[in-house]
Amino acid sequence: MIGGGQGAFIGAVHRIAAQLDGEYELVCGAFSSNPEKSKASGTLLGLAPERVYSSYKELFEKEKQLPEEERVQVISIVTPNHVHFEPAKLALESGFHVVLDKPMTFSLQEALELREVVEKSGKLFCLTHTYTGYPMVKEAKQLVASGKLGKIRKVYVEYPQGWLSKFEEGGDNKQASWRTDPSQSGIAGAMGDIGTHAFNLAEYVSGLEVTQLCADINVVVEGRQLDDDGAVLLKFNNGASGVLFATQVAAGEENNIKIRVYGEEGGLEWQQSDENTLLVKWLSKPAEIYRTGTGYVSSYAQHNSRTPAGHPEGYLEAFANLYRNFAQSVRAQIEGKEAKAESKDYPGVADGVRGMAFIEQVIASGKSDKKWIDFTI
Repeated sequence: MIGGGQGAFIGAVHRIAAQLDGEYELVCGAFSSNPEKSKASGTLLGLAPERVYSSYKELFEKEKQLPEEERVQVISIVTPNHVHFEPAKLALESGFHVVLDKPMTFSLQEALELREVVEKSGKLFCLTHTYTGYPMVKEAKQLVASGKLGKIRKVYVEYPQGWLSKFEEGGDNKQASWRTDPSQSGIAGAMGDIGTHAFNLAEYVSGLEVTQLCADINVVVEGRQLDDDGAVLLKFNNGASGVLFATQVAAGEENNIKIRVYGEEGGLEWQQSDENTLLVKWLSKPAEIYRTGTGYVSSYAQHNSRTPAGHPEGYLEAFANLYRNFAQSVRAQIEGKEAKAESKDYPGVADGVRGMAFIEQVIASGKSDKKWIDFTI
């Protein structure tokens, strides 16, 4: 692991997700840019002192020298956005598979370069867009792909948060400080942090690609440097239209990302606050409720469930599904086999590139008088 030391939020989530199914063992790390903090974090995690490194460059150099049966196989990168590209690039070039927290890079140009590195390396790459790991999100995607809803016409996706309703970055809130800092987060705030999740979910479930967008981007809290609120009109490659909104100033809201997709014959609705339920609405018959863990759902939903129906599976399990599917794909590659389709269903470098294109074009549209712009990569 690179990053995720003492006091970090997402690093602990990654470690729980990776180890939930017994597919991974944490063997080494460079947990902080501060060598002392990295060593202290490694000690707390019970790692051998000689495999707790002072930098990610030292980690790659020394791990490459170990015998194949001892050296690390997968690098998990959980640093702020501006420290995504270089360690990911070096990890791939050093012969390691990579799991990377989103958004993929600091800029679209870095994302395009990283895509080339991934393709050249022959190694596998996973981007942790967590919400695609939920069983009922998998079911929603399969239902749309089956054609039962008919041609898709409308996509609505939203991600409301309230944690930045006040100016939090001026104090001890580490998360607020780096996520609202252009030098660490990039050109976008809310749209980069959670807007990319909403964008990814919209394309994943609908099976469509955005071709045009029109954005209204706002900085609501006085003194904040990056956007904390915004809404985007979307046009898709089949003629469908949609709306995306992402805000971090909806006071009282938590993390209830929600998506609705409507076709000619019916629609569906999923939200994180009731993550084990998929509501399917039909034009010519009563609505249906699909539930996680049941025998009637698709193989993709079943593959990503662990418990019988009625036993809640949430955020950590969805996160773990990405890690488990990635592990199964890595193991298949090592064994010279083809991983099954359900195992290969995790976000990859193509999603990362589109996410960075979304960030740059949303901000460009928000600043432009023209508003509607083509989605290009």
